[in-house]
Amino acid sequence: MPQTALPCLLMRGGTSKGPFFRAADLPADLPTRDRVLLAVMGSPDKRQIDGLGGAHPLTSKVGIVSTSERDGVDLEFLFAQLQPDKDTVDTTPNCGNMLAAVVPFALETGMVQPQGATSTFRVLTLNTDMACDITVQTPGGQVEYEGDARIDGAPGTSAPITINFLDTAGSVCSGLLPTGQVRDTIPVEGEGFAPFSIDVTCIDNGMPLVIFKAEDLGRTGYESVAGLNADSELKTRIEALRLAAARQMGLGDVSGKPYPKMTLVAPPREGGAITTRSFIPHVCHDAIGVLAAVTVATACVLEGSVCEGVAVMPSGASKKVSVEHPTGEFSVELETDPADPQKVTKAALLRTARLLMRGEAMVPASVWQR
Repeated sequence: MPQTALPCLLMRGGTSKGPFFRAADLPADLPTRDRVLLAVMGSPDKRQIDGLGGAHPLTSKVGIVSTSERDGVDLEFLFAQLQPDKDTVDTTPNCGNMLAAVVPFALETGMVQPQGATSTFRVLTLNTDMACDITVQTPGGQVEYEGDARIDGAPGTSAPITINFLDTAGSVCSGLLPTGQVRDTIPVEGEGFAPFSIDVTCIDNGMPLVIFKAEDLGRTGYESVAGLNADSELKTRIEALRLAAARQMGLGDVSGKPYPKMTLVAPPREGGAITTRSFIPHVCHDAIGVLAAVTVATACVLEGSVCEGVAVMPSGASKKVSVEHPTGEFSVELETDPADPQKVTKAALLRTARLLMRGEAMVPASVWQR
C-alpha cells in the first residue's frame, strides 16, 4: 500500500526546530495522531534514523496550528514534545521557541493574511491556555526571514519576531508559586548519595521550574554542557530533587514527565543578570528555553527567592533581564506593578524563525491511511 502524504513545513523556531502541521491535516483520533507523529519523527530510536527528528530533544518537536473561533484569538497552537528514544508524545508543556514559528507558518500556509509591513496576531497555546501577541515582519505581503536580529543558540542573524506574553503565571501548576512559598527547603533522599536538604524556588511563569544555587550542590554553575551531562552523580541528585519538589508543587509523580525543568543559578559572568544551567529535565540544555528564561527572570524580581543575592538586577519597574546560559544570553523584558513589585505585569522577548523546507512527510500506510 502507498504511504500517506502529510503536508508540512519544516521550521526553525528560536533554538528548536521541527515539522509544523495544520491540525485539520492530522487524524482527529488522538492515539492515531500520536502514532503518526512518532512515525514522522522516527521515534523511538536514539538516532531517529527513519524520520525527521534530529536525535535531540530540541529537534524532536512538532507544531500543530489551527485558526481560532474564540473571540480575540487568531490562531491556536498545540506543541508536542517527542523524545528520540521513547514512544511518548507530550502535549502538556509549552515551548516558547517553537511558538516563534507559529505566525510565519500560518502566513506561509494562508491561514492568516499579512496586515502590512508588520503583522501581529494573537496566539493561544492550547497546552497551557496561554495567550500571547506575536509580531513578524511582512513587507510586501511576504514573511521576512532575513534581518539583523541575533539570538544566542542560532547561527547568524534573522528578522526579529516579538512575543508579548499576556498571562503566563501558573501555566502547568496551580499558580506562579505552586508551593505557596517563594523559597522552600526540600529534603532529598535516594540511592547512590547521602540524604541532603536544599533551598529552592518552585515557580511557574510559563514553565514549571525548580531553581537552586549551583554552589548548594557543590558546583560552580559555569560548567560546560558536556561536563554536566557526564556528571552522573549530580544528575542522580537533581532527579531525586525534581521528584521530591514536584510533589510539593502539586504535580504528583513526574518520573515520566518532562517537567519541572531543573535550573542551577550562579552570579553572572558576562554582564548579564544571572548565570544558568538548565536541565530539560535529564539533559543539560545548550542554552535555555524561552519560557524557562521568562520564569528565571521572574524569580530574579521576587524578594526572598534563591536568586536573591545571586542576580544583578537593574532598577525600575521596567527591567531588561539578561539570563546567561552556556552559549550566550537571553534577554527578557519584564514590567512589574509599581504598587506590588513582586507582581509581573508584562513579559516580552525577541526570537527569530525560518522556513527550512516545504513538502510532505510520508507516513507508513500501516500507521495511518486517510
